Amino acid sequence: MSDTEVIKTKADYLSDVTTQLKEMRHYAQTNTETLSTHWLAFDQGEYKDEEYAARIDTLLNKQGQLLDDIDQTIQDLEIAINNAAQGN
Repeated sequence: MSDTEVIKTKADYLSDVTTQLKEMRHYAQTNTETLSTHWLAFDQGEYKDEEYAARIDTLLNKQGQLLDDIDQTIQDLEIAINNAAQGN
């Protein structure tokens, strides 16, 4: 271990994780929008195909749950960061 290595506080580490999760949420949202476009093409659009529409719908539901879980985790981490900053 280097003498110049800085050990982060728990609050600093939580903040880093929160930042990374926010970036992941951004990409997850972009993926959701892309899946929605494909779902529309298979469900109602020019490539009408019930099987693929159903499969993409399943993926959309899973991606939506991932977004919800990421958002909840971000909220929980932000509360923990605020509590740590207040000395709780």
